[in-house]
Amino acid sequence: MKNKHNRVKPEHKEQPEKPLAKAPKHRAKPATGSDLTTPAALNNASQPVTSSAAEGERIQKVLARGGLASRREIERWMAEGKIQVNGVQVLLGTRLKAGDSLQINGRLVHWHKYAEQTTRVVIYNKPTGEIVTRNDPQGRPIVFKQMPELSNGRWIAVGRLDINTSGLLILTNNGELANRLMHPSTQIEREYAVRLLGEIPDSTLEKLKQGIMLEDGKAQFNEIRLVGGEGANKWYYVTVTEGRNRLVRRLWESQEAVVSRLIRVRYGPVVLPENLRAKNYYELTAKELTLLFEFVGLAEPKTDYKPIKKTFSRKK
Repeated sequence: MKNKHNRVKPEHKEQPEKPLAKAPKHRAKPATGSDLTTPAALNNASQPVTSSAAEGERIQKVLARGGLASRREIERWMAEGKIQVNGVQVLLGTRLKAGDSLQINGRLVHWHKYAEQTTRVVIYNKPTGEIVTRNDPQGRPIVFKQMPELSNGRWIAVGRLDINTSGLLILTNNGELANRLMHPSTQIEREYAVRLLGEIPDSTLEKLKQGIMLEDGKAQFNEIRLVGGEGANKWYYVTVTEGRNRLVRRLWESQEAVVSRLIRVRYGPVVLPENLRAKNYYELTAKELTLLFEFVGLAEPKTDYKPIKKTFSRKK
């Protein structure tokens, strides 16, 4: 998918001029937790089935929307016989209809809430020190605990930022949208502001744009711009179209450059608003969501709701 630069702009006056400016590929696991319950009894029918009627909605689309996994991963579960509808193993193309009972690995999934789910997208200004995970044994601050509550489904982070990286983090309850934004094939640009110790020679910058062999393969910056700085510290803006773990830091470190600060400022058309302070979030309006869906090539989302916050909110 081509990188478009039509930026989604907030609709109210307090918002900045531009809040709409690849992430590591994580293998999704079969659904667990509160979304699943063990059924009292299951139909022991053994023949796989597929819906012949055009009614209903494909299983992978419904579950991906609910954030259980990507469409591709759900299709893999189907091929492995892990999904049943009304007690019968399903095939690709099976559609869910009202009243159908869906099981994954023998456990009942309440899928109807995903079929009716309203899409929500939040822009969050992540501070350093917070981690993008649902649970942390060390008790460190967690991004998801800063998010507004959802009536159903769960928040999905579009890509991750490590504990020492701050800035733009997109979160949504729409798994299909998240997958489009993160999938390697889309090659969506991410832009970072990087503070380095000292100026970097032009020859080194050229190497970084041509490509450096890292431990997990070749990587490069698509663009590097010197934007200023004071004293020994210099600020650069860089863009990448991959989401490998700590990619920006590792590229600079491969040239013995010292990164003292790293901030993500843009993800595709989504830009970190200038007046959105750390630990604050802003929820996209229906109009902004439509522009984002157009960018990733999805049909217009269901948006019969009012944003949680009309203006930037302060999460304490």
